[in-house]
Amino acid sequence: MEDKLELLKKECLECQKCRLFKTRQNVVFGKGSVEAKVMFIGEGPGEQEDLQGEPFVGRAGKLLDKMLKAVDLNRESGKIYITNIVKCRPPKNRDPQTDEQQACINYLYRQIELINPEIIVFLGRISAKKLMKDDIKITKEHGILYRKNNMLMMAMLHPSALLRTPSLKPEAFEDFIKLRSLISGEKEYEVIQL
Repeated sequence: MEDKLELLKKECLECQKCRLFKTRQNVVFGKGSVEAKVMFIGEGPGEQEDLQGEPFVGRAGKLLDKMLKAVDLNRESGKIYITNIVKCRPPKNRDPQTDEQQACINYLYRQIELINPEIIVFLGRISAKKLMKDDIKITKEHGILYRKNNMLMMAMLHPSALLRTPSLKPEAFEDFIKLRSLISGEKEYEVIQL
């Protein structure tokens, strides 16, 4: 599986399917275990991610790491994989546009297929809207479990939103506690079929 993911990454590194390739420093493919139980999917790389070629390494990534650590998860645990819908940074960290998402989406579908996680966690509205529920209201529906295409899914507030609105951190932390319970199997939750 690792070989297939590496081949996909090489293909992605050469991608010029949308205008974002013209301004990128690096393609930010994804990082984590090919045997991950949980796949985190954000919207697109920011400035630090573009410079370093890794997902979630800026301020939002540092907050994500703290929240993961608080529930006994981390990038090195072998339990998680982190990626984004688009693999190149949108200018000025704007939301990725629909055509940019479409140009990149098959890379993401193939990542999901190869890793085959038990749970997909969407970080923020854009990825949740694209892949889970097109009418999602992230501030009301974060932490709710859905099943779609036989895959367990949950949206969480994006770490950058938590940096802008710190009062949302306790709610977000509850979602991470729920995620830990799901991974360990210690508690069952209601799941809505989509």
